[in-house]
Amino acid sequence: MSKAKLWMIISAVMIVIGIIGGALIVINGESAMGTTDRVPWGAMIGAYVFFVVSSTGLCLVSSLGHVFGIERFEIIGKRAVTFAIITLLAGFVVIGLELGSPLNMIWILFTPNFMSAIWWMGALYGLYMVLLFVELFFMIKNNHKYATIAGTLAFISAIAAHSNLGAVFGFINARPFWAGPYLSIYFIMSAFLSGAAILSIMFYFVEKKGGTVKYKGEHIVPVLGKLLAMFIGMTMFFVTWKLITGLYGGMYGKYEGVMALISGPLAFNFWVFEVGFGMLIPFLILMLPGGFQVRRVFIASVFTMIGIFFMRYDLVVAGQIVPLKVVDGLQETVLHVYHTALPAWGVIIGALGMALFLFLLAEQKLPLDYKEHAHEEPAEKAEKVVNAEA
Repeated sequence: MSKAKLWMIISAVMIVIGIIGGALIVINGESAMGTTDRVPWGAMIGAYVFFVVSSTGLCLVSSLGHVFGIERFEIIGKRAVTFAIITLLAGFVVIGLELGSPLNMIWILFTPNFMSAIWWMGALYGLYMVLLFVELFFMIKNNHKYATIAGTLAFISAIAAHSNLGAVFGFINARPFWAGPYLSIYFIMSAFLSGAAILSIMFYFVEKKGGTVKYKGEHIVPVLGKLLAMFIGMTMFFVTWKLITGLYGGMYGKYEGVMALISGPLAFNFWVFEVGFGMLIPFLILMLPGGFQVRRVFIASVFTMIGIFFMRYDLVVAGQIVPLKVVDGLQETVLHVYHTALPAWGVIIGALGMALFLFLLAEQKLPLDYKEHAHEEPAEKAEKVVNAEA
């Protein structure tokens, strides 16, 4: 059995697990997700953020090539946009089930509330998805002109949708751990981190199967590794100041949320996965003597993606386990308890399986390899040929 078939089977099993989890949620409602009135958003919201941030990151990094004209990044374009579509669809599946029924996503389109950041999130991400499909169509057709136009519009819509996603959290003044402009900026910055890590993993395996991984002799994975190191450093900067500003002044809600991360119920997730796996270990791997070797970048990227998932999870949970109101007479705040139920984990596993399955299918069915001079229009190519013959 080939490795591709084995991965297809594994992804199909993951999808079945997701279908079972989704069915239990549709039948049993909120209780099957582990959420309550006190903690209404759970791991599935974290997974949704994980997928859509990954999609945005893939779009932003791919834009460095055919939108901003940095030629060495053109090699990643088709695969990056393809997987951006796939991860966005996976995010839609997760949020559709988190709402209790995917039909609620359709219903919200016909009952718009223009004052709601959540409505704008759905509208902007819907527009973003359409533009990604248009961009991929023209890229596959090797029509550089229209691919650039669609890519530019997709880039703008990605920034708009993703900053609005940060506003969904930042507008909630009742949750001080989230409130403010920080998350809109942080989400965009961390999207680049996700995009660089996913593409490093992707092109490590593309090389294994004999796909195109070099542009003019330069391997793309070490280049992506440099981006990865830069954005890990920026993430460490943001996280450090988020902790400092949360602790300074002891603002209720913000202070308790930070303490839940550094010494409370989320401390293991935070220190081991978010800080260790997500930042310190990959950064140290990339900074070892010898440069940005392909295998080294791959290992660092795997650690980074594990850490990023827990970053999303911790962000969602830490903002809610602090009670909205201080109870008189208590010497310290008693945090709400949250545990992710098995059906929710099932949906997350199923969404990951769906993303893997669709990408393996796209690798088989679509022409995703980079072609030299594919960015030129037919007329431009003809003119070059004529000039060469002359």
